[in-house]
Parts: sequence; C-alpha cells; structure tokens
Amino acid sequence: MTKNAIDIKGLTKIYKGQGGSEDKLALKGIDLEIPRGSMFGLLGPNGAGKSTTINILAGLVNKTDGTASIWGFDIDQNPRNARANIGIVPQELMFDAFFTPREMLEVQAGLYGVPKSERRTDELLKAVHLHDKADAYSRSLSGGMKRRLLVAKALVHNPPVLVLDEPTAGVDIELRQQLWDYVRELHARGTTVVLTTHYLEEAEELCDTIAIINHGEVVCCEPTGQLLKRIDEKEIVITVSDSLDAIPAPLARFKSSLRDSHHIGVQISQADANVGEVLAAVQAAGLTITDIATDETDLEDIFLQLTSSRDKVA
Repeated sequence: MTKNAIDIKGLTKIYKGQGGSEDKLALKGIDLEIPRGSMFGLLGPNGAGKSTTINILAGLVNKTDGTASIWGFDIDQNPRNARANIGIVPQELMFDAFFTPREMLEVQAGLYGVPKSERRTDELLKAVHLHDKADAYSRSLSGGMKRRLLVAKALVHNPPVLVLDEPTAGVDIELRQQLWDYVRELHARGTTVVLTTHYLEEAEELCDTIAIINHGEVVCCEPTGQLLKRIDEKEIVITVSDSLDAIPAPLARFKSSLRDSHHIGVQISQADANVGEVLAAVQAAGLTITDIATDETDLEDIFLQLTSSRDKVA
C-alpha cells in the first residue's frame, strides 16, 4: 500500500483547439506526491492548471497522458475505487434550487451506495452549521451556506481524501473561520486535505506542504517552513526625522529604496548582512533615526517571485 494519498506522474492535458484555434497545453507532465495525513496546499495564479488537475482526479476531465492514483487506486484501472476515496468541493456553486440540504446529502449518499443505516446526513449538517436549514430549499441559502453545504456533500461517503478548490471564495470572515475549524478537525482525525486558495495567508497558516503550479508546471513543492526560507531576505524599514527626496549616498551600496520622504527600505540577506553596517551608513549620511522595523518574507513574496520569474522565462 502506497504511503501517499495521491500520486501523480507525468500528468498531461491538452485541450484540442476548435474552429482553427491552436491546441492548449494545460498540464505539462506534472509530478506530485501528496502524503497521507497531510494538509497540502496547491497554489497558482488563475489558469495555472490547478482546477484541471483536480477535475482529472474527480473524473470530470480526461487526461491526455501520465498516471494518477488516489489512495493506491489508479484512476484509469480502478476508477470506482479511486473516486470512492476522494471528496471534491468544487469552486462553482451548483445546486438544484428545489432540493433541500437534507435531500441533497441523501441523494449524494445514495449515488455512492452508502446504506441508509450508515448515512450521516444530520451529523454532517450539524458539523457545517446548517442543521437549522436542513429542510429549506437550497435557493434560499446564502453563498456562504451553499459553500459549507458543498463540503458536507463531499463527505457523505466518508472519503480519506478531501479536496477543497477555493472553498472560502465569497465567504465572510466568521464563516471562513468556522469552515477552517471543521477542516482542522477532519485533518486531526486523519483526513488528508488538499487545498487550493487565493488567500495565501490561509495556505501559510494551514498547510504543512505547499506546491506552486504555474503555466501547467510545478515550480516548487516543499514543506511550508522550508519554502518560506527559500528567499533569504528581509527588509529593514528605517524612519528618519529628515525629509528626503533621494537615497543618501552612503546607502547607495545597499539594495535600498525610498518608500516616502521619511522611510527608507533596505533589503538585506538574513544570513550575511550586518544590520549595524546599514545603521552606520544612515548615521554617516547625517540622518536622525526615529524608528526601525523589519518586514519578513512571507508566502506571498515567494509566490510572486516564483510565478513572475517563470512568466519572464515563458
């Protein structure tokens, strides 16, 4: 039995052009290993290939080449078992306007062959804070409620792998926190969670491993802590009482910029730079320092650097 929840090797997807348009290479032979029990972040700009990858795993899109397996089951050789081991929460809010949440979960459980005696409809509705809406028509639910209902729908067959594709899009802060509390609880019970999100702070806080995909290629896949160390820089922000219109000459040898007339930003290597040298240069310029702050590298900085550098190469 494989140690990975999801194994992807050489996954390629080409969308055939129509009406004389060119073919589109959406996935360029990507490789991904998502360990069992992990909280895995799959990040990338719009059109990078995230949703195509997820839709292939869900059986909604046919791959062009490569292999993919879920919980040890190849999606081509054992499609029924592969899909039984994964729950997908899609980006789109797709509902039958005349079904109630209770009816939707019951129908979904029936589609997966879950016996009535083993169904957890009420339990799931309570878990996503929708028990009081169990018998309301889905058209009356707010966007946040519909998003949480999709999570419950993905869990009716108790899959060991849960994929959340932009799950908090359009959800307010309070409901987002409730959703993440429940996802953390699922993860603590052993569920492998795969998350795509545009909220990079969510990925930084929640995920133990992050892969970044851009133009159909995986540009990095590392433990979150290791990824955050990839850019060994931080910025010192120096506030001076003097009004400036240019960077003083003693600071020219550093990677410095003028944020405004009273704030100088200096990029330094966390490993090599001597903060004392920077401060000495400020004093040598005859400036009076009133405050010093540091701006540490975060996931957004890394994300932008990796994707923008790949864009330049492309």
